[in-house]
Amino acid sequence: MLKKQESKQSEIEMVILENLVPENHLLRRISKYIDFSFVRDKLSPFYCDDNGRPPVDPVVLFKIYFLGFLYGVRSERQLMREIEVNLAYRWFLGYKINEPIPHHSTLSFNRLHRFQESDVFRELFDEIVFLAIRKKLVTGEVLYTDSTHLKANANKKKFEKRDVEGTAKHYLDELEEDVNKDRLRHGKKELKDKPKEPEAKEVRVSTTDPDSGYMCRDFKEEGFAYLDHRTVDGKHNIITDVHVTPGNVHDSIPYIERLDHQINRFGFDVQAVGLDAGYNTVAVSHGLKQRNIYGVLAYKAPSSDKDHIRKKFFTYDKERDIYICPEGCCLKYQNTGRDGYQQFVSEPEICSKCPRLAECTKDRNHRKLIARHVWEDDKIEMDSNRLTKDGIEIYKRRKETVERSFADAKQLHGYRYARYRGILSVTFQCIMTAICQNIKKIANLLDKNPKVRPEAIASEMSSNLSALILASYMLINAFLVSITDIPNIFKKNKCCLKSG
Repeated sequence: MLKKQESKQSEIEMVILENLVPENHLLRRISKYIDFSFVRDKLSPFYCDDNGRPPVDPVVLFKIYFLGFLYGVRSERQLMREIEVNLAYRWFLGYKINEPIPHHSTLSFNRLHRFQESDVFRELFDEIVFLAIRKKLVTGEVLYTDSTHLKANANKKKFEKRDVEGTAKHYLDELEEDVNKDRLRHGKKELKDKPKEPEAKEVRVSTTDPDSGYMCRDFKEEGFAYLDHRTVDGKHNIITDVHVTPGNVHDSIPYIERLDHQINRFGFDVQAVGLDAGYNTVAVSHGLKQRNIYGVLAYKAPSSDKDHIRKKFFTYDKERDIYICPEGCCLKYQNTGRDGYQQFVSEPEICSKCPRLAECTKDRNHRKLIARHVWEDDKIEMDSNRLTKDGIEIYKRRKETVERSFADAKQLHGYRYARYRGILSVTFQCIMTAICQNIKKIANLLDKNPKVRPEAIASEMSSNLSALILASYMLINAFLVSITDIPNIFKKNKCCLKSG
């Protein structure tokens, strides 16, 4: 029967906040399996012990940031309004139903003035990774790395062109040493010392957010952006590294340094890595070979002219140190440049009479030039890994690991756009998002799989023992009651016999 619901908002009710949060709520799982006490140890040096007004508890402050990124609330004002009315948020933060919450300016002040110049949130991220390692959720044996762009909070039409220094490459000293060795082996003089300062180039610099970079990539919208270079572990997709650069920095440039950072920081014994075509460079291949890591790199299409015979159709003879063209002619070594490329050149007298000259080279002197890097052997070896059985299985999991991690961040945690301006603030956004994803993943894994949480087994045994004790007590009590009732039973039976 249809009835009109009466308004009952003004009635007084006796409620307990603990009972108003569902048992299967995500924040309950997080609170159960994640101990946030380490946050206070990391943030306490930024507070004064004996002076000033009492601050918001550092753990509560971190949890407020955490809630904003966990549920994709972009505005700090909106976040505080959500906390004010959401009982699950209040329960997670430890606030009572009627207890006032901090002002939204507390978040922005601490983010911009107290913590921005420090690496404290990077340390908090590392602590979460260490927790996953202790729980056997991270092995560090197979790592997957990729980058995604966050659109900068800047108009792409408002910029000015400036000459800026390019990104320094960490391997230049080693490359110059190998180049000089190669030149000496071929009877050439060593290269003269040259300052290793990055070359200046003209780029677009945003007048709104100068730290961002103008990104031009295939199948991507042009504009100012930041890049998050993220690494995840292959076992459970836990994020192990986050590194933010402007949008115009190539993926391969910071890769080896970030790989070394993870090895040194977490003690990983990396056996294999899975990378896309953006990392398929000689420098990355050489770095992986040096570290004895099985690299699986996606195929990278050559950028040479498709109308001419490509380099792969020329055979390199290592013993004679020459290239042999499809027609059987030799290309001999000529020089090794500072960029690490050896030059192999054909003889014009022979090439001028070749029937395939038009499809081989456009050089007016009828010469064919092929470049070979001094680290070319390492790149060939890494390329061959992709076609092996192990390589196919490793690369197949890229879409299940790092690509899925980015998809989760963009779909659920507001990762398509940079919330703030400036690389330090955007780094804070990327690290906090990674912390949220890791904590959520760890809590769900520990709750789902008792094998990886010994404390759950102990808790289950304890509850079973309590149930057993309670059942035993009830049986004993029932038995004692039945014993005390025996005389009454005999009396009743005796009365029945007399009456009969």
